Amino acid sequence: MTGDQLLKELQRAGVLDAVSATKVQREALLGNRSVEDVLYTKRLADDQRVAEVKSAALKIPYQKVDIGSFDDSLLRVVPEATARTYGVAPLGRKEGLLVVGMLNPDDQKAQEALKFVARSNRASLGIYVISWGDWQRILQKYSPYRNDIDEALASFRARPGTAKGKNAVRLEEVKAGDIEDAPVIKIVARTFEEAVLQRASDVHIEPQESFLRVRFRINGELQESASLPLELAQPVISRIKVLSNLKIDENRVPQDGRFRTTVQNREIDFRVATFPTPAGEKIAVRVLDPSVGLKSFDMLGLTGRNLAVLEKNLAKPYGMVVVSGPTGSGKTTTLYAVLQRLNSDKVNIVSLEDPVEYLVSGVNQSQVHPEIGYDFASGLRQILRQDPDVIMVGEIRDAETAELAVRAALTGHIVLSTIHTNNAASVVSRLMDMKVEPFLLPVSVSVMIAQRLVGELCAACKAREPASPGVLKIIAAALQGLPEEVKSRYAEPYKIFHAPGCSACKGRGITGRIALFEILEMSDALKEIVATGPTIQRIVKEAKDQGMITLRQDGVMKALEGTVMFEEVVRETEEV
Repeated sequence: MTGDQLLKELQRAGVLDAVSATKVQREALLGNRSVEDVLYTKRLADDQRVAEVKSAALKIPYQKVDIGSFDDSLLRVVPEATARTYGVAPLGRKEGLLVVGMLNPDDQKAQEALKFVARSNRASLGIYVISWGDWQRILQKYSPYRNDIDEALASFRARPGTAKGKNAVRLEEVKAGDIEDAPVIKIVARTFEEAVLQRASDVHIEPQESFLRVRFRINGELQESASLPLELAQPVISRIKVLSNLKIDENRVPQDGRFRTTVQNREIDFRVATFPTPAGEKIAVRVLDPSVGLKSFDMLGLTGRNLAVLEKNLAKPYGMVVVSGPTGSGKTTTLYAVLQRLNSDKVNIVSLEDPVEYLVSGVNQSQVHPEIGYDFASGLRQILRQDPDVIMVGEIRDAETAELAVRAALTGHIVLSTIHTNNAASVVSRLMDMKVEPFLLPVSVSVMIAQRLVGELCAACKAREPASPGVLKIIAAALQGLPEEVKSRYAEPYKIFHAPGCSACKGRGITGRIALFEILEMSDALKEIVATGPTIQRIVKEAKDQGMITLRQDGVMKALEGTVMFEEVVRETEEV
């Protein structure tokens, strides 16, 4: 049942009048919220009455939940992510029967998710309609974070003015005079702790028209984690500004800052960026957790030929390793993995980054500041006076940086950098677009890498299933150009994997992200092509001749091995 349909049923039952229904509809649209959420938070209609109207319309019985006698062991039956994503909640369990409550019993995806849960528990399903409020109360039992937020909210007293305080080292440190701010300090501290616990890469704190939204980016996707009263917006934002040493009274222009603190016995960096909006300042926080961001080659997804080619070129005393891909494809993470592989007491590694994301022991890392004239190009000139063996340049953005990086590789240095191209074959032409002389590239560039990030399937719940005829056709086309010894590892009929979600992956079906790679080596034949007039067609042909595994081929092999989902590979890569 859609929100509009529910509003019509509520008007027909006399629960809402036309004016109130229009107001709810508009607020739900503007706030990107559900109709029931607006009705519940604004107290515009009795929550139980709304559920009863929906029950009558759908011809599915309504069940009121007694939270006081709720059996917490049921929370292990339906994963939290499943409950939140599909608007469901466990209500009871008897012999061979799992009783669940649903906000939208006619939602096909929700039905499929519950059927999987029931099959996993060897039970049949009993379904009731439940109210939005009862669903929210059961969700609170899943998450200590939300319970802590509710507890802090209960003790919060809104007042005029902004939060006060000085820079803090500990997230929950409350200084003298800040007692009234304690609930806000606790909300901010628990939010960042939960972000680390959930392995979120970013936290978004966004004032909306009628509430403050908190969202986490987990495995590349944003999901709402908390909805706070709008009067908390200014105190929460001020508290984060205090932590990151930003100007509290400046809300007209964006500001950047960062702070470091200990969470779960780990040193975590938080990079903070504010952004003014009509509703108030929005804050985006990048969570820089070394245990998540610093990975080995195996954890990245580098295996087989790709790993062998990269290892061979890293063993050379000089040359450029260029990693390409769109924003958010994990290029910097790959560079950090290479840095860790090359890092030793016998080499001097110097990096130029914007910004420095992770501190790597033994590496001399430097943050560029273009606003004062210290950019990648000027930094590269200075680096060459530091007697480096390995140079990392965060990104090749302009012609000057490109030429300096190439010449550094020519003078006996290993140079690591990133560039924006769609595939490995386009790196040469992109560097030439930046006015690098073609005759310099064959003797300076060693290897070109392209990559994409896709979800890594949960090992606990992934299941093998036969591939459809259309999928079989795509798999056959991808494997066709691979060597026979590689193709022979994948027996026909081909099967792919899907993970519906379980308690181990919190109902998501994925446990992280892994990269798809293609690695093009500067072979003798490719050197000849570059020197005599390179075209994409000639470079692609040489890539096939040297046995390069494309992004699509690497993805298909990982899908057949059960590492990633086939549909995501097709979405993120081009046909071979």
